[in-house]
Amino acid sequence: MQSDSLQETAQATTKGSPIRQLSVFLPNRVGSLMALIKLLQENSIEVLGLSMQDTTEMTLVRLILSDPEGAALLFIEKGIPYIDCQIIVVELNETVHRLTECLSALLAAELNIEFCYPMLVRPNHFPLFVLHCDDVEMAGDVLGGAGFRVLCQSDLSR
Repeated sequence: MQSDSLQETAQATTKGSPIRQLSVFLPNRVGSLMALIKLLQENSIEVLGLSMQDTTEMTLVRLILSDPEGAALLFIEKGIPYIDCQIIVVELNETVHRLTECLSALLAAELNIEFCYPMLVRPNHFPLFVLHCDDVEMAGDVLGGAGFRVLCQSDLSR
């Protein structure tokens, strides 16, 4: 059974709107990523996290943005197909072993990590780790219950 303070920490870390990741496919050509980032910046949308996976023809770009709603509208306006999904962003503070503790908590709950990557920003000077699990809501609850700070969109947006 969890202590009251640990339960309060878990509740406090999961309040707020979930963080959305927008993913787009780009042609695997010189300048494609730059054009996408420039389009976002011209519309006052900051890239806070970025992951790329490429093949010979295409590149999958996963983005954590300061304004995912605005970016979604921009993508629709510009005819850029995108995928929107909810992810977990967890703060890895205090010790060098926090990543191991984070992964151990998810393993103990039998949650599978489908993809992960580090963020570009560090609001509290601690590393931020992006995770997408087979059950995102449960992953947030598990990590919050294990004492991790799980961020919400308002923690990242202006």
